[in-house]
Amino acid sequence: MNLTKEELQKEEHYLEDTIKIIRNKISNLGQQLYDREEKVQEFQKFIWESRHEMDPTEMRSMMSSNDLEIMMMQNKGKYFQKLFRIQNNPYFGAITFDDGNNSKKIYIGITHVEDEENDRYLVHDWRAPICSMFYDYEIGPASYKAPAGIINGSITNKRQYKIENAKLKRVFDNNLNIDDELLQEVLATESSDKMKNIVNTIQQEQNAIIRNIEDKNLIVQGIAGSGKTSVALHRIAFLLYKIDNLNSNNVLIFSPNQVFSEYISNVLPELGEDNTMQTTFHNFLKSQLPEFSHVESFTDFVARYYQYKEKNISLVKYKQSDKMITCIDNYVQKVTNETKFLNDYICHDFTISKDELNDLLKDRYSKLLLFDRITHIAEYYARKYYNCNKSKQKSIESNLYKILNIKKNYKTIYKDFLHSVEFNNEYDGMITEKEINDAVSHKYVKYEDACLLVYLKGCLEGFDYKPFIKQVVIDEAQDYSKLQYIIIRKIFKRSDFTILGDINQTINPYYKYASLQELQSIFNDSKYLELTKTYRSSPEIIEHTNKILGLKYISAIRHNNNHPVLFRIENNLKEQLINDINELKNNSKSVAIITKTDEETSFVYELLKNDIKDLNKLEASTKEFNKNLVILPSYIAKGLEFDATIIYTNKNNIYKEQEKYLYYVACTRSQHQLIIYNN
Repeated sequence: MNLTKEELQKEEHYLEDTIKIIRNKISNLGQQLYDREEKVQEFQKFIWESRHEMDPTEMRSMMSSNDLEIMMMQNKGKYFQKLFRIQNNPYFGAITFDDGNNSKKIYIGITHVEDEENDRYLVHDWRAPICSMFYDYEIGPASYKAPAGIINGSITNKRQYKIENAKLKRVFDNNLNIDDELLQEVLATESSDKMKNIVNTIQQEQNAIIRNIEDKNLIVQGIAGSGKTSVALHRIAFLLYKIDNLNSNNVLIFSPNQVFSEYISNVLPELGEDNTMQTTFHNFLKSQLPEFSHVESFTDFVARYYQYKEKNISLVKYKQSDKMITCIDNYVQKVTNETKFLNDYICHDFTISKDELNDLLKDRYSKLLLFDRITHIAEYYARKYYNCNKSKQKSIESNLYKILNIKKNYKTIYKDFLHSVEFNNEYDGMITEKEINDAVSHKYVKYEDACLLVYLKGCLEGFDYKPFIKQVVIDEAQDYSKLQYIIIRKIFKRSDFTILGDINQTINPYYKYASLQELQSIFNDSKYLELTKTYRSSPEIIEHTNKILGLKYISAIRHNNNHPVLFRIENNLKEQLINDINELKNNSKSVAIITKTDEETSFVYELLKNDIKDLNKLEASTKEFNKNLVILPSYIAKGLEFDATIIYTNKNNIYKEQEKYLYYVACTRSQHQLIIYNN
């Protein structure tokens, strides 16, 4: 709906006033920070020079005052950065809300802006309770949850803005939800090297996940292109705003690979928050298995299958199965029951009979994990004979293991597990001695064995609890087995979880969920939610990807782009690819060639690199890249999106039935145009 000339002038004046106040605040805050820094430095100098004259109580009081001053500086500094970021684009939307007593217009932006002189808010932070109505309601009855309770009323106007370089480019009333005009404009724009925030186009179903603080754990099934990762990042920003004493260092994101971590690195800073801690499960495994110099990555594990390098698929599938949880639990119970001290403990200062040691092992410390018991026995005697001397305790513990009938060597223990009845009872095949030795050979351990080793290790000595992590976000949830979730749950046992995935984008060929609802057995205090709209791909692309898996998703959001999915049969490959790339580059900013395997990625890259100068090859370890023109294997394309995509496989290596999920992942990366070779 178009505005009248008078309304448009009012909006322009409001924008000018807001920007003027923001810039004044920036100037004042800059001066305050400069003055406070000088004050803090002088204060610290005074404390140092007077340290011999002050008693401990006075010193503590002084240090506390200094810490408070520094904290105030940091808070002002963060707000200064937020204002600096929004000074040319302070808000993106507004609602007029009538609660029955008065009607007020609420302007909504990345952060709040207050006009203290006139006692009014110029801009509200999008995370404020009242702003939730912008995302949840059309014109008409509306409500929001305030600290005082539910506030009911009515939205009488809903307005959206496009502001660039401090100028009002567009403003329009939107009487529908925000999946209309502005969203269409956003979807039509070209993708960029980094994921962007979606704060001005958050949808109702996304908003319900972002603002949920009632449920401790959320499990989200979202179709390809539904904005799962964006929702996760905006949820983090919301929780940092909403929860007292929660900061970015208390949040950990599990990403599928380094490429993806780099891709999402701009979103939280755009929302005015620091980036959180990030890891991959591969890095996590490495941190838990220091006895190995190389732990196979998930990408290489998957590639082993798709490149037909795995000789015993049934064995790997068995190791990946949920049966392993019971197998290891039973094995650990057997080992614990059979473990005992074989001899008396004799040293210069005292002697302990093996009967006494076994009583401690089997009775007094029976509630502890096996190797935890040895530590507590050593601690008991160090306290009894050496006044808790730590070095003596370590010496006792080391000597206790010498008279135990099991050695704390996890390579040996794991091999014993693979030989055990507990492992072999459920396995249909026959594991060979070579396969057992290869599982933990030298300093290298395969991914499937690493997962089992970490769980086995945790069951024998405990998991490395991380109390400072309060929120854990797991993306691409479908690629983690239940055993992996049990490990993560035990390590972050007091954390809240946001888990997002899509069972249709499973690239692990050995493991698949029927539904992510299965995870509620592990995260029992959880809510299961679904994201059912796709915002990424055109209807033409959605129609094709639906056929791959027999789905019925529709692109109800993105308008038709009239680019049919094109199919090529490899003929003169180099010439074909160059022509297609040049054609796509004319219409698109970002183009990707997604191959099935690493070998095909290398082959096509070598084929084209001399003719196409700006071609970039992405690998699992890639940290920095631009998306203008890239080539990458399918199993690291997850989570990324491009304006146009070429799907390439060698004509002798087409996607097979059992590889359809990988093919689906590759095809769903494209927004506007899709060309498929040899399939």
